[in-house]
Amino acid sequence: MVEIEQIQIEVNKELEPLEDLAKSLNLDETNRRISELELRSSEPGFWDDIEKAQNIQKEITALKKKTERYEKAKELLENVLVLCELALAEEDSSILDEIKTYYKEYKQYFEKLKMETLFTGEHDHLNAIMTLHAGAGGTEAQDWVQMLYRMYSRWSEQHNYDLKVLNYLDGDEAGIKTVTFQINGDNAYGYLKSEIGVHRLVRVSPFDSSGRRHTSFASAEVIPEFDDTIEVAINPDDLRIDVYRASGAGGQHVNKTSSAVRITHLPTGIVVACQNERSQIKNKETAMNMLKGKLFALAKQSQLEKIEDLKGDQLEIGWGSQIRSYVFMPYTKVKDHRTDFETGDVNAVMDGDLDDFIYAFLTENAKNI
Repeated sequence: MVEIEQIQIEVNKELEPLEDLAKSLNLDETNRRISELELRSSEPGFWDDIEKAQNIQKEITALKKKTERYEKAKELLENVLVLCELALAEEDSSILDEIKTYYKEYKQYFEKLKMETLFTGEHDHLNAIMTLHAGAGGTEAQDWVQMLYRMYSRWSEQHNYDLKVLNYLDGDEAGIKTVTFQINGDNAYGYLKSEIGVHRLVRVSPFDSSGRRHTSFASAEVIPEFDDTIEVAINPDDLRIDVYRASGAGGQHVNKTSSAVRITHLPTGIVVACQNERSQIKNKETAMNMLKGKLFALAKQSQLEKIEDLKGDQLEIGWGSQIRSYVFMPYTKVKDHRTDFETGDVNAVMDGDLDDFIYAFLTENAKNI
């Protein structure tokens, strides 16, 4: 019973941090905003402007999910307290394992919820569009892109996010040259903006018959998913639009029709492509929204007020520019060079265990704001 008493003491100490978290998440303001929007949605003529009404409904849903996540954390903690009190009152130690399970679940959920307080960016709540490009390293680099794509797919699954491939180009012999995919879910961009940059792989290459160690590079671009409600001024004369037949690994990734769209922004050299939909119109719409996101992100990064002031400077996908190294040989280690956070469990990372890296980045980023 001593162990249960100790857990009860620890749980009671969690009550104040949980209340502080409610303040950090600004839940009072969130509930006020929900009430305001629900009042507007009940007004006559609310659905006269369908697009505006749908956006308000989306905001209500997102805000309610935020409060529901906090209520779940509160419920988990209350469950642990109730079980502790019950066990002590009945002098029943048989539910110790159940108490530990609930407490562990609460601690994990609390840490995840705490991460949301670090989403201070204007677009952190939006869906994310990620593009992976093979860099220096040939076939080895293209295989590395496929490994990263699997890693982010697993991470998405663990967070119950929906992943949709938008553009896919096979490697010459193996792997992937480039892949663009959309990850849909609350705060997807807030999480994944930490992954922007060059990722470095060190391992014994399965494509080298001599068994030598190789270093390969791949880049990750991440932008928020913008739609028609986001105003980004783009001069049509600055665009070259090409239509082509989609290619890729069959129906698993793309629809092989003549509806794929590639848009080049001539002043910057930025290229976006979409081949996911059978409709050329839908692919063009998605590609334009991707272009908006890239231009907006690049303008913000360069601290420019106008898209027209952007130039075509691109980061080299190679030595000296990596944000994270994944070492499989001669030892195993994954290290983020921005935060110095590292782990020796490279297999867990490749299976999507990225939250510690993301949290370290967001925490470090918050210090610099």
